[in-house]
Amino acid sequence: MSAAGPLQGARLSAARSAMSKPKRGAASAPEPWLETTRIALRAFMAEDAPLLHELDSDSRVVRFVGNGKPAPRSEIDVRLARIVRNYALYPGLGSWFATRRDTGAFIGWFTLKYCPPSCDVEVGYRLCHAAWGRGFATEGATELVRYAFDDLGLERVIGVTHPDNHVSQRVLMKAGLADEGWGRYYGLKLRLFAAARPR
Repeated sequence: MSAAGPLQGARLSAARSAMSKPKRGAASAPEPWLETTRIALRAFMAEDAPLLHELDSDSRVVRFVGNGKPAPRSEIDVRLARIVRNYALYPGLGSWFATRRDTGAFIGWFTLKYCPPSCDVEVGYRLCHAAWGRGFATEGATELVRYAFDDLGLERVIGVTHPDNHVSQRVLMKAGLADEGWGRYYGLKLRLFAAARPR
């Protein structure tokens, strides 16, 4: 369990509400709904598009994502609209804007969402290159796995990676997921990692 501890009672209700309800004012960012020692997660909003575009324009960041090429702005805008819409469709799940708690700097995003074509819930992340190698991926993924089991009551969480993405595979194992070989997700043959809720 992370230093942040589990969300409970009224705090959990407030957290879920914060996922879909930004503050008043078009440019006001929602309050963080989940925090670890060093990371704050909040709901995405339309104004985050430039940062998301910058993230997905970095060839180092997207090397093991999809076709390995930076996504066009139009595709990112569609993806962001879907992320925002899904907060209401799938309460408790989503993709969340991640910042450093000490500086407020954007470091990328973390996600807990259904992994097509299955009903499995996937933990994942995408971080800015400047945030690599600092333990943020492990810290965020570990907390979302805890949240999935302790707060959402999920029975299983998976993670999938490109076969050559050994760094992310180590992150998933540090977050408590075990190597289960191969699976077919997103139309691709990927490395599969999974964890069951502790008994």
